[in-house]
Amino acid sequence: MSPRASLRELMSLTRNLGVSLHSGIGIVKAFELATRKTNGSLHAALADVIRELKSGQDVTSSLEAHDRVFPGLMIDMVRVGETSGNLPEVLKSLSRHYENMLRLRRDFISQITMPVIQFVAAVLIIAGLIFLLGIVAQTTGQTIDVLGWGLVGTRGALIWLGGWAAVLFSLWMSYQLIATSLTGKQAVDRWLLTVPVIGDCLRSFAVARFSWAFSLTQGAGMPIEDSLETSLRATSNGAFLAVAPDLIAWICSGETLTEALDQTRLFPVEYMEFVQVAEQSGTVPEELERLGPHFEEDARRSLRALATALGWLIWLAVALFIIYLIFTLALWYVGMLTNIQNELGL
Repeated sequence: MSPRASLRELMSLTRNLGVSLHSGIGIVKAFELATRKTNGSLHAALADVIRELKSGQDVTSSLEAHDRVFPGLMIDMVRVGETSGNLPEVLKSLSRHYENMLRLRRDFISQITMPVIQFVAAVLIIAGLIFLLGIVAQTTGQTIDVLGWGLVGTRGALIWLGGWAAVLFSLWMSYQLIATSLTGKQAVDRWLLTVPVIGDCLRSFAVARFSWAFSLTQGAGMPIEDSLETSLRATSNGAFLAVAPDLIAWICSGETLTEALDQTRLFPVEYMEFVQVAEQSGTVPEELERLGPHFEEDARRSLRALATALGWLIWLAVALFIIYLIFTLALWYVGMLTNIQNELGL
């Protein structure tokens, strides 16, 4: 099991810590209270954090020692909170962030469930058909290979199912390998942003998270370079992470935030217009905080469109297969009749 804390655990932890600290409870006692509601690797890591806090370590250093459990975004935000003296507020904002990510994940699962069911049903139906045609072949002595791959009967159905299992497992393994490679993740995410529907969905999610993190870090007084790096990391998108060095370099060379963000070619035109107005009025953190929910809603709409598109693609594939099957069976039937006529000399 991965030692990384889940979104639900992080949401609960940051909320409990934020509430405790806001009510005046000391930092060590707040962690002790929060630890009682955890288990597994998170519980063990928090026990170590409490020991380190009692020995005089600050919260950031204590969490950094367990960066396999606590995500970089949480550590960065805690550092901001400790530095600015706004740790309770930062933790509560983090809790809302993780709660929102959980809600988005639930939305994704609910939207993608039906297309997945349709896909699994299609694979099983075809496997059942291959099996039944094997029985027909045994009864009539006529082999009907509907796919043209030599898949007939029990053995053919098992090969069909095993083949799909191998394909899905290979895709999952490839994703895991790419996800552990920063270069690979950057390349794949940048390509995905160009894919219709999928790209819009991923971009909206990334922009919403960037806006939230930048608003929070700037509001807490974090230097612009660190704020940009933290905000791009919060997107969890390799394409956005890849532009961090260039974006920071452009800002340091004297370019405005609007000019720097525009050069990345990652942010929508509408977003850049809002940023430009906000920068001119000196209200960038407040404006981005307001824009975050707007792009989250865009992401949800894109997610629904993606699920709908997947559903239609699966139905189209099934329909095409049925048409192909009808023609295959018709040709087989015509061929059988022709053979009978030839045998009878008609």
